[in-house]
Amino acid sequence: MTTVLNLEPITTLTREQFFQLCQANPDLQLERSLSGELIIVTPIGGEGGSQEANLIGDVISWNRQTGLGVVFSSQTVFSLPGGSDRSPDVAWVELQRWQALSQEEREGFPPICPDFVIELRSRSDRLKPLQNKM
Repeated sequence: MTTVLNLEPITTLTREQFFQLCQANPDLQLERSLSGELIIVTPIGGEGGSQEANLIGDVISWNRQTGLGVVFSSQTVFSLPGGSDRSPDVAWVELQRWQALSQEEREGFPPICPDFVIELRSRSDRLKPLQNKM
């Protein structure tokens, strides 16, 4: 279950402001939709966490064999080209694209769209919001 806050009547967060908000609230997992809504992602349960960990392990194993890219967990927020800031459950970025980013870009919310993502759908997730996220 997620909580969505519409900030538009009050303010529009810049990418830098969103990054600062996340840094000031490390106990919250925040995302930002294309329309600027602030999304508070709730923690997942044991089954979902286990499934996510297994998927990350599979992608890491494949990536170690191929050496083609970099694997990310759901704790990584990507600043996407359309203006949203999202955290897929598992993400992979081709190595050359990742290395093209500056050190500062890699240390913040990377301004790059992953080449591959996995998003687990829990029983409480609605399909349309997940499709919009992808």
